[in-house]
Amino acid sequence: MKLRTLSLALLVTAIGLVLAPVATSKPAAPTATTVLVTAKEFKFTLSKRSVPKGAVVFKVKNSGKLPHDFKISGKKTAMIKPGATATLRVTLTKGAKAYICTVPGHAPAGMKGSLRAT
Repeated sequence: MKLRTLSLALLVTAIGLVLAPVATSKPAAPTATTVLVTAKEFKFTLSKRSVPKGAVVFKVKNSGKLPHDFKISGKKTAMIKPGATATLRVTLTKGAKAYICTVPGHAPAGMKGSLRAT
C-alpha cells in the first residue's frame, strides 16, 4: 500500500512540474517607447520624431515661464507649471499624430506638431 501511495504521489508531483511552466507563464508585456518632451514659449521639442505603434510614454517638462499642457491622440496632461513635469501614457496606432498645447493661443503661436507612429 505504501508503494502505491508513493507512486501516486510521485506521479502527481511529476504532472505538477510539467504543467507549472504552462500555468504560470504569461505573454511578455509590450515595452513602451519613451519620448521626452520639452515645452516652452512657444514650442515643443520631442526627443523622437517617430515611434513604433503601441504604448508610448511622454515625459513632459515645462521649461518655460508659463503653464502648458500636452495633448496627443485624445489624451492630455494636466496643466504643467513652469519647472514641473508630467507623464502621459498613450497607445498609438499607425500614422501621423498631431500634438498641441491646449492653452488658448499657444498652438497658433507654435506649440503644435506631428509625431509619426510606424
